[in-house]
Amino acid sequence: MKNRYWGTASCLYINYFVHGMGAIILGLNIDYLAAQFNPQSAYLFTLNKEVLTPVQLNLISEAKQSVYNVMMGLGIGRLLVLFIMGSLSDRLGRKPFIVLGGLFYIGFLLGILVSPSVQIAFMFAILGGIANSTLDAGTYPALMEAFPKSPGSASILIKAAIAAGQSLLPIIIGMIMANQVYYGWSFIFCCVILALNALIVFKMPFPNHKLTPEQELENLEKNEKTTPVLKQKANFWIEGICFIIIGFTSTATFYLVSSCLKDFSQTVAGMDSSGAVQTFSSYGIGTLASVFLTSLLVKSLIKPVYIVVFYPLLSTIMLIVMYFNPTPALCMIGGFVLGFTAAGGVLQLALTTMAEFFPSGKGKVLGIFFTSSSIATAIIPFLIGWVSTNFGLRYVMLSDAIIAGIGTILAIIVLMRYRTVFNVSHTITDK
Repeated sequence: MKNRYWGTASCLYINYFVHGMGAIILGLNIDYLAAQFNPQSAYLFTLNKEVLTPVQLNLISEAKQSVYNVMMGLGIGRLLVLFIMGSLSDRLGRKPFIVLGGLFYIGFLLGILVSPSVQIAFMFAILGGIANSTLDAGTYPALMEAFPKSPGSASILIKAAIAAGQSLLPIIIGMIMANQVYYGWSFIFCCVILALNALIVFKMPFPNHKLTPEQELENLEKNEKTTPVLKQKANFWIEGICFIIIGFTSTATFYLVSSCLKDFSQTVAGMDSSGAVQTFSSYGIGTLASVFLTSLLVKSLIKPVYIVVFYPLLSTIMLIVMYFNPTPALCMIGGFVLGFTAAGGVLQLALTTMAEFFPSGKGKVLGIFFTSSSIATAIIPFLIGWVSTNFGLRYVMLSDAIIAGIGTILAIIVLMRYRTVFNVSHTITDK
């Protein structure tokens, strides 16, 4: 029997296509926004940087730091409401939060365009974080309920939508730069898609959010993959705490890269502006390749928990390599590898695995997990600014490697508990 929620899922993925753009749109427009938020320094961005004095270069650096400060508002906004939104989603249903999240996102994007100062832009960034939390609270549980026998694949395709947006946006911005038109067209493009999609979501069917996992499974074909069955009760103080910290480390790993890859490529590796933008395209292509391959693997071949261990390990190795050898070629390769391993769905698969351990109250589980993720979103921009100012941008990659390494260790603990709680063999396959 054909699943009736494919159309609904498509609309949900479109929202995250735009979210993928929104996640990097501030970083890719950092020069324009720094000039907009700091009008007293705006003229410096029109000058040839090779002839600027050290004092003027420092003013540019401070103006860019103000944009990183604005980015902190995204994490704070997510943190403020995510747990509340997750709980309300369990109670009121998924559709209202998905529609509302899209509308909040439009407010964030348009608000950034008209903000004359850092302070006002920061308030709109908080709204952007609230938008992200509201979308998450409705979307992830809705997909798990619409596809209860393949929740890992359904969730990880969110990452495919995000990656598609992150791959397209550098191309759009490259065209805007080449034609020297208003940088805000990229923001307006996102708003138009969100507005049209919100209207369509209103008319789409959604699963009954009050059904138990067993009742959800009864509504689908019985020859599909089933979710693991708990053999003993999960221990929140072991795997639960590990998952909460993994929510932080997995977010921090890719957020650090996505926030400073362009600047790192220019400042440390010596790439020109257009080449540095292309590292983001490499990052997005890596993410897209990962999510499609990973979604196929977790659907029938490999347990998601193994991906949660393996990908952060590869991220750690790549980040260490980039720290010791920051060349243009390695920035392009590193962008692809980190897109594949850090942004390729680890966060979504960790959430799906956590939901297997704690199957009751998906919205509440999501709220707890993504609250930790939101802390990372709030802290990382400050960390980037502090590390780059005091030690240099190169050390941001080393910091990221340490964070990814911690996530790998915690994922190994989760894997050990997974084998015990679900009484599974040591094979990595689902068969």
